[in-house]
Amino acid sequence: MLHRLRILAAAAVLAVAAPALAQAPAPAAPATQAPAKAPAAKTPATTNPAVIPAKPAGAPAAKPALLDINTASEADLQALKGIGDVRAKAIIAGRPYKGKDELWQKKILTKAVYNGIKDKIIAKQ
Repeated sequence: MLHRLRILAAAAVLAVAAPALAQAPAPAAPATQAPAKAPAAKTPATTNPAVIPAKPAGAPAAKPALLDINTASEADLQALKGIGDVRAKAIIAGRPYKGKDELWQKKILTKAVYNGIKDKIIAKQ
């Protein structure tokens, strides 16, 4: 699982960095030209802070940060669905974890509770 995440992360970095690295540098401007002015920033039509511009239709939703079960506090763990005081203490007592699936493999969480939070946690090493 961790190996797949590393491969996906490397592929994402290469996908973003490759086009940027392939671009040719801009030619140097002659010294006799005056520097070009940057366009003035446009101010929004409304100054009401309660008005939030809508996201474009194709914009990806921002993913919430994953909670590291190896470093999370008891309060952070209790914020997860199905994790109370007893389970949070059991998670902390069972550290360190090599993978997040150890929570149900070691019977700290039931499979149902684990399935409910598995997309919100990670086990960094």
